[in-house]
Amino acid sequence: MSLLLQIVLSFMKIGALAFGGGYAAVPLVEREVVEVQGWMSYAEFANLMAIDEVTPGPIIINCATFVGMRVAGIAGALAATIACIIPPCIVSFCLILAYRRFRRMSAMNEVIEALKCMACGLIASTLIRLFVSLVLPEGVLSQPDLTALAVSVGAFVVMRKTELSPILVLFCCGACVLGLHLALGI
Repeated sequence: MSLLLQIVLSFMKIGALAFGGGYAAVPLVEREVVEVQGWMSYAEFANLMAIDEVTPGPIIINCATFVGMRVAGIAGALAATIACIIPPCIVSFCLILAYRRFRRMSAMNEVIEALKCMACGLIASTLIRLFVSLVLPEGVLSQPDLTALAVSVGAFVVMRKTELSPILVLFCCGACVLGLHLALGI
């Protein structure tokens, strides 16, 4: 099977199963890209997530474009991006039609509540995996990366306690880490 076809099929699958929004789809992308296809390592995927955070646009499309570009250049980026967009468009259209027709049924509201719970679980799963891979980059028994821990906790606290722009917080965290590395020579 050609590489472009693999990219298209992988991202169509992700797009078709990416319920709950971009962050809920991250575990699907991670599994497909790292575990199934082996196009990236977990560390590279964590770097991808960092790049996605400072790139405008939907995270799932940014992921697809970045992975496609890394794996097969511009053709791969286009293939992955288009492939991840088509299934959600079709599913959204069908769901809108179904919702219009059945929105007054209590079963429809129960399904929507279940989907919200599933999305929260997927987002929590992604958060935990990314956090562990940042703080314990060499595995559970390794020495923790205290800088990553401090920056992660600091960013979380700042975002919860202030109304600063997430972009400003991202750039400040990057500047702090760069400053530490330059000052300490690490």
